[in-house]
Amino acid sequence: MYFYKFKNKILFSLIKYDNLNEINENEAKKSKCLYYLNKLNPLKSRKMFNIYDSSLLFIKEEGINLIHRTKNCNDKIPNWILEKIKQRNIIGINTNYPNWENILNYKHPNKWKINIVGLGDVGSTLLIGLRLLGDDCISEIGLYGLNENNLQRLEYEINQIIDPFNNQNYPDIKILKEKDIFNCDMFIFCASKNVPSIKEKVKDVRMMQFEENSKIISYYAKKARDNNFNGLFAVVSDPVDLLCKVAFISSNKNENNNIDFNGLSPEQIRGYGLGVMNARAIYYSRQNTKTHHYIKEGRAFGPHGKDLIIADSIKNYNNELSLYLTEKAINANIDVRNTGFKPYIAPALSSGALSIIATIKGNWHYSSTYMGEVFMGAKNRLLPSGTEIEMLNLPNPLLERIKSTYNKLNNIDCSKF
Repeated sequence: MYFYKFKNKILFSLIKYDNLNEINENEAKKSKCLYYLNKLNPLKSRKMFNIYDSSLLFIKEEGINLIHRTKNCNDKIPNWILEKIKQRNIIGINTNYPNWENILNYKHPNKWKINIVGLGDVGSTLLIGLRLLGDDCISEIGLYGLNENNLQRLEYEINQIIDPFNNQNYPDIKILKEKDIFNCDMFIFCASKNVPSIKEKVKDVRMMQFEENSKIISYYAKKARDNNFNGLFAVVSDPVDLLCKVAFISSNKNENNNIDFNGLSPEQIRGYGLGVMNARAIYYSRQNTKTHHYIKEGRAFGPHGKDLIIADSIKNYNNELSLYLTEKAINANIDVRNTGFKPYIAPALSSGALSIIATIKGNWHYSSTYMGEVFMGAKNRLLPSGTEIEMLNLPNPLLERIKSTYNKLNNIDCSKF
């Protein structure tokens, strides 16, 4: 194990870096926070991440191994480093990214400035949720869209949502010009096209929007690159997980259409679609005595769509009950559409506002993060030291379901936009 001092930070690695100033272990022990350096394929790995398990120090590639614990590596690591892992005080850095040194200057926001693009049904409902819930963690919410009258209406009305005697510091709502949309800590993409009408009978509403929404998000991802955006790029539009991948690829293409990894790093991009699928599973689990345990023991994995995985329990997994809840959650949006209304309230709040607030506060929630070549939904939290994904000892039937979904997502081409 090698220890280094660089830009007044303490780094360590299992790899020797000849261009870094080497120090001894005793000096490294004095630092509260450490940076762990590794070399991974940047197309298949994040630039920055939290070291929340000792196995991550020995990882050769990222994938489902970020959520499935396969081995215990504690006996290979000094106790003082294990203690820092336990305290979540080690930041992993992939030095194969050209601008990896920027991570050493990263500062986690205290109060976040948020900008939203796309203020239709989902975006405006999300906005209401953030206004009501974000008083202690959001300083300001900027709005951008093509309908100026709608923007003005929302500026009027949302700023008038006030509880007069509680002294809450509700985030201010402001209308943005396009040049200012990346002047923020979090950019939220809610723009959408080709949302099918209630009269249209379609099996997968979300995938109908993939082509057109990919073109839109690609435009904004390239804008993020042009603005050297270093905040979070949050995706709420469907299909969430695939649009995250489109944003990653698009933002990292140069003028010659070659990937150079100078755009958004994958950990900057998060997809917000799984929260409502978990909420729908909870709703239906309460209607069957055999699945009441889901709210305490269950988990959701994968995309906001047909390849969703609901596990009835991570303590005593039952494949039949899990498939039952999965089917119920997948078809829940069809149930709402059959009432004559579009299903946007629960997604905007469960997947959107509540999960975004949890992200900002560093709390556990459901969102899609980068695992290898795929943005995959799972329980996780964002810490000042990076993303921590819940790591479990997954039973084999559940693991096989997750692998199947992972491979299906990976086989969809997101590079053509």
